[in-house]
Amino acid sequence: MIAPSPPFGEHALPERPEAMASTRIVTSDEADTTPASTDAVAEADAPRKLSHPRGLSDNVFRVGAHGGGVLVLAIMTLVGMFLAVRGAQAIAVAGPSFFTEQDWEPNSGRFGIAAVLFGTVAIALIAISVALPLAIGTATYISEYAPDGLRRMLIGTVDLMAAIPSVVYGLWGFFWLEGNVIPVAQWISTYLGWIPIFAVPQFDPGDPLATPTVFTASAFLAGLVVAMMVAPIAASIMREVFSQAPVGEREGALALGSSKWGMIRNVVYPFGFGGIVGGTMLGLGRALGETIAVYIVISPIFVINWHVLSTGTNSISSLVALRYGEASEFELSGLMAAGLVLFLITMAVNFLAGIIIQRSRSGAAS
Repeated sequence: MIAPSPPFGEHALPERPEAMASTRIVTSDEADTTPASTDAVAEADAPRKLSHPRGLSDNVFRVGAHGGGVLVLAIMTLVGMFLAVRGAQAIAVAGPSFFTEQDWEPNSGRFGIAAVLFGTVAIALIAISVALPLAIGTATYISEYAPDGLRRMLIGTVDLMAAIPSVVYGLWGFFWLEGNVIPVAQWISTYLGWIPIFAVPQFDPGDPLATPTVFTASAFLAGLVVAMMVAPIAASIMREVFSQAPVGEREGALALGSSKWGMIRNVVYPFGFGGIVGGTMLGLGRALGETIAVYIVISPIFVINWHVLSTGTNSISSLVALRYGEASEFELSGLMAAGLVLFLITMAVNFLAGIIIQRSRSGAAS
């Protein structure tokens, strides 16, 4: 007689109670909490250390790069320390009035940089106000609109303009720009004279005999000359950054129905914001420290002139160029102190530009 088969789902093997009692199923939660599994998971999640053998060329490049960076920082630090040590005597004698006094008479004990500092900032702001639209327009046309053949020629021309010596710009401003900018300054003073900085008290628009010489050698003229020097440098940087805008985003904007200008405004300019800021700040640093071109076109005065269209202004760099040759030992200390202030302002501008560029998209990408 055939024995009946066991029910479906039951094992045919004989049961071993002692084996079943000693066997316990470990759940996944309990397995994860065991020390061995925790160490294994942590070991798997830890980043692997990538190592590669460095050859002679890698070591030479590494040492050269680190050495170059350290050398630049060391030179800048030594320049600042040299100016601080040489200018300490004048700063100690003048005290806080060094930043509020307008006259420059170190031998009589009355000297300060208030007037020249104001002129420096005024000339730099005028230069940037004029150069920034020119640089953005030039960079936009070269990178987005110019044909290939014309683009190559314009790139070379702009780069060549950035390499022209400053004395050439100064002579150009003195002999050509000054005579041609006087009518522009007269028009601004006539119709915008209600704005205090554009007013010229010595000029009466209703007087037919009013002399136009009150508009010569002004901060406005110096700012225009410096703007022509700054614009090519800023345009070169902006053009390089604009050309690196992602092609996919350009084509995506156009595919969604955007116009050429809409694509530039919503894709190229946001991507190139770091280049715009970097070029502007680099140009501002150049404008703050420009010496020869400003020295040629201005008429130095030691009083704060709020009227940028009228004759007379000054700058720290022009003061140093004007007084260095005949300065006494104490006056030379004062000039060094003025140079230290200009050095710190330029460094602050560059550090601010670096922070802004690092926070922007193009700065992070580059």
